[in-house]
Amino acid sequence: MRRALLIAVASIGLMAAEPAAAPDRPLPEAGQEARAQALFRDVRCVVCQHESIADSPAGIAGDMRQRIREEIASGDTDAAVRDDLVRLYGDYILFTPPVRGATWLLWFGPLLLVMLGGLALIVMARRRPVEAAPLSSDEEARLADLLRSDRLRPDPDARAPHDGR
Repeated sequence: MRRALLIAVASIGLMAAEPAAAPDRPLPEAGQEARAQALFRDVRCVVCQHESIADSPAGIAGDMRQRIREEIASGDTDAAVRDDLVRLYGDYILFTPPVRGATWLLWFGPLLLVMLGGLALIVMARRRPVEAAPLSSDEEARLADLLRSDRLRPDPDARAPHDGR
Protein backbone atom coordinates (compact mmCIF):
# COMPACT_ATOMS: atom_id res chain seq x y z
CA MET A 1 0.00 0.00 0.00
CA ARG A 2 2.74 2.40 0.99
CA ARG A 3 4.71 1.55 -2.14
CA ALA A 4 1.69 2.19 -4.39
CA LEU A 5 1.11 5.57 -2.76
CA LEU A 6 4.78 6.49 -3.25
CA ILE A 7 4.63 5.49 -6.92
CA ALA A 8 1.45 7.55 -7.42
CA VAL A 9 3.00 10.65 -5.83
CA ALA A 10 6.21 10.26 -7.88
CA SER A 11 4.27 9.85 -11.12
CA ILE A 12 2.24 13.01 -10.40
CA GLY A 13 5.52 14.86 -9.77
CA LEU A 14 6.94 13.62 -13.05
CA MET A 15 3.83 14.69 -14.94
CA ALA A 16 4.08 18.19 -13.47
CA ALA A 17 7.75 18.59 -14.51
CA GLU A 18 8.53 20.93 -17.36
CA PRO A 19 9.02 19.13 -20.65
CA ALA A 20 12.48 19.16 -22.13
CA ALA A 21 13.23 21.86 -24.66
CA ALA A 22 12.99 20.91 -28.31
CA PRO A 23 16.39 20.25 -29.85
CA ASP A 24 17.94 23.37 -31.32
CA ARG A 25 18.17 23.60 -35.09
CA PRO A 26 21.01 25.94 -36.03
CA LEU A 27 20.59 28.43 -38.84
CA PRO A 28 21.94 27.25 -42.19
CA GLU A 29 24.12 30.33 -42.67
CA ALA A 30 27.18 30.32 -40.39
CA GLY A 31 27.28 34.11 -39.99
CA GLN A 32 23.68 34.26 -38.84
CA GLU A 33 24.22 31.37 -36.41
CA ALA A 34 27.27 33.16 -34.96
CA ARG A 35 25.15 36.30 -34.41
CA ALA A 36 22.47 34.17 -32.75
CA GLN A 37 25.01 32.47 -30.47
CA ALA A 38 26.41 35.88 -29.43
CA LEU A 39 22.89 37.06 -28.59
CA PHE A 40 22.21 33.85 -26.64
CA ARG A 41 25.12 34.67 -24.30
CA ASP A 42 23.78 38.21 -23.67
CA VAL A 43 20.19 37.19 -22.86
CA ARG A 44 19.20 36.00 -19.38
CA CYS A 45 16.97 32.96 -18.94
CA VAL A 46 13.73 34.04 -17.24
CA VAL A 47 13.46 30.71 -15.41
CA CYS A 48 17.06 30.17 -14.29
CA GLN A 49 17.84 33.91 -13.93
CA HIS A 50 21.53 33.31 -13.27
CA GLU A 51 22.50 31.86 -16.61
CA SER A 52 22.13 32.79 -20.23
CA ILE A 53 19.72 31.10 -22.60
CA ALA A 54 22.74 29.57 -24.32
CA ASP A 55 23.42 27.45 -21.20
CA SER A 56 19.89 26.98 -19.87
CA PRO A 57 18.08 23.67 -20.30
CA ALA A 58 14.68 25.27 -19.56
CA GLY A 59 11.94 24.96 -22.15
CA ILE A 60 11.36 28.71 -22.32
CA ALA A 61 15.07 29.24 -23.03
CA GLY A 62 14.71 26.92 -26.01
CA ASP A 63 11.69 28.92 -27.17
CA MET A 64 13.67 32.16 -26.80
CA ARG A 65 16.59 30.71 -28.78
CA GLN A 66 14.19 29.68 -31.55
CA ARG A 67 12.57 33.14 -31.57
CA ILE A 68 15.97 34.84 -31.85
CA ARG A 69 16.96 32.55 -34.71
CA GLU A 70 13.69 33.31 -36.52
CA GLU A 71 14.18 37.05 -36.14
CA ILE A 72 17.77 36.86 -37.40
CA ALA A 73 16.70 34.66 -40.33
CA SER A 74 14.05 37.26 -41.24
CA GLY A 75 16.74 39.92 -41.50
CA ASP A 76 16.42 41.78 -38.17
CA THR A 77 19.51 43.44 -36.73
CA ASP A 78 20.94 42.47 -33.35
CA ALA A 79 19.67 45.76 -31.90
CA ALA A 80 16.16 45.05 -33.18
CA VAL A 81 16.22 41.57 -31.64
CA ARG A 82 17.39 43.01 -28.29
CA ASP A 83 14.73 45.73 -28.42
CA ASP A 84 12.05 43.12 -29.08
CA LEU A 85 13.20 41.04 -26.09
CA VAL A 86 13.30 44.13 -23.85
CA ARG A 87 9.80 45.05 -25.01
CA LEU A 88 8.56 41.57 -24.04
CA TYR A 89 10.53 40.94 -20.83
CA GLY A 90 11.95 44.30 -19.70
CA ASP A 91 15.55 45.43 -19.17
CA TYR A 92 16.14 42.53 -16.77
CA ILE A 93 16.36 40.11 -19.70
CA LEU A 94 19.75 41.54 -20.71
CA PHE A 95 22.86 40.74 -18.67
CA THR A 96 24.11 44.27 -19.45
CA PRO A 97 21.06 46.55 -19.28
CA PRO A 98 21.27 49.94 -21.01
CA VAL A 99 22.23 53.07 -19.09
CA ARG A 100 18.97 54.97 -18.63
CA GLY A 101 17.39 57.03 -15.91
CA ALA A 102 15.72 53.92 -14.52
CA THR A 103 18.99 51.96 -14.40
CA TRP A 104 21.33 54.64 -13.03
CA LEU A 105 21.17 53.21 -9.55
CA LEU A 106 22.04 49.78 -10.92
CA TRP A 107 25.05 51.12 -12.82
CA PHE A 108 26.35 53.79 -10.46
CA GLY A 109 24.94 52.73 -7.06
CA PRO A 110 27.87 50.47 -6.10
CA LEU A 111 30.39 53.19 -7.00
CA LEU A 112 28.41 55.72 -4.97
CA LEU A 113 28.36 53.38 -1.95
CA VAL A 114 32.14 52.85 -2.14
CA MET A 115 32.74 56.59 -2.40
CA LEU A 116 30.44 57.33 0.57
CA GLY A 117 32.18 54.64 2.63
CA GLY A 118 35.60 56.10 1.78
CA LEU A 119 34.41 59.58 2.69
CA ALA A 120 33.08 58.31 6.02
CA LEU A 121 36.43 56.63 6.75
CA ILE A 122 38.32 59.83 5.92
CA VAL A 123 36.05 61.92 8.15
CA MET A 124 36.44 59.45 11.03
CA ALA A 125 40.23 59.34 10.62
CA ARG A 126 40.49 63.13 10.69
CA ARG A 127 38.52 63.46 13.88
CA ARG A 128 40.76 64.11 16.83
CA PRO A 129 39.93 62.54 20.14
CA VAL A 130 38.62 65.00 22.68
CA GLU A 131 41.17 65.39 25.42
CA ALA A 132 39.97 66.12 28.92
CA ALA A 133 41.27 69.33 30.44
CA PRO A 134 43.68 68.69 33.31
CA LEU A 135 42.32 69.14 36.83
CA SER A 136 43.07 72.35 38.61
CA SER A 137 44.89 72.23 41.96
CA ASP A 138 41.61 72.87 43.81
CA GLU A 139 39.92 70.00 41.97
CA GLU A 140 42.83 67.67 42.70
CA ALA A 141 42.68 68.53 46.42
CA ARG A 142 38.92 67.93 46.52
CA LEU A 143 39.34 64.56 44.74
CA ALA A 144 42.01 63.51 47.23
CA ASP A 145 39.69 64.45 50.11
CA LEU A 146 36.83 62.43 48.61
CA LEU A 147 39.02 59.37 48.19
CA ARG A 148 40.16 59.54 51.81
CA SER A 149 36.72 60.10 53.30
CA ASP A 150 34.35 57.44 54.59
CA ARG A 151 31.56 58.61 52.31
CA LEU A 152 33.17 56.73 49.46
CA ARG A 153 32.76 53.05 50.22
CA PRO A 154 33.91 50.22 47.99
CA ASP A 155 31.27 48.07 46.36
CA PRO A 156 30.83 44.95 48.53
CA ASP A 157 30.10 42.81 45.45
CA ALA A 158 33.27 43.88 43.69
CA ARG A 159 36.08 41.46 44.46
CA ALA A 160 39.54 41.11 43.11
CA PRO A 161 39.97 38.01 40.95
CA HIS A 162 42.76 36.70 43.19
CA ASP A 163 41.29 37.26 46.64
CA GLY A 164 40.86 33.52 47.27
CA ARG A 165 37.07 33.37 47.27
